[in-house]
Amino acid sequence: MKHYNISITGRVQKIGFRFSAMQAAYRFGIHGFVRNMIDETVYIEAEGEEEHINSFIQWCNRGPMGARVENVEVSEGDLKNFSGFDIISSRAG
Repeated sequence: MKHYNISITGRVQKIGFRFSAMQAAYRFGIHGFVRNMIDETVYIEAEGEEEHINSFIQWCNRGPMGARVENVEVSEGDLKNFSGFDIISSRAG
């Protein structure tokens, strides 16, 4: 199992990115969460098997229809053993 912190910039808010990310997470067997940040990025913490996470990160580089992903920053983190994948509605700074 791996844990990655993913920050996505571009036109990624107000287009359904979080909901689409949740669907992609389910498809790839990823646990964690997605949230909009106050700086208009999308932040994801994702856990899963490395090959599934890699597929999820590839999806993040495209995003859903209507997104314009400019940059995806990925860093490895400590496992938090998430039990599902959630959309967090608050915009954190």
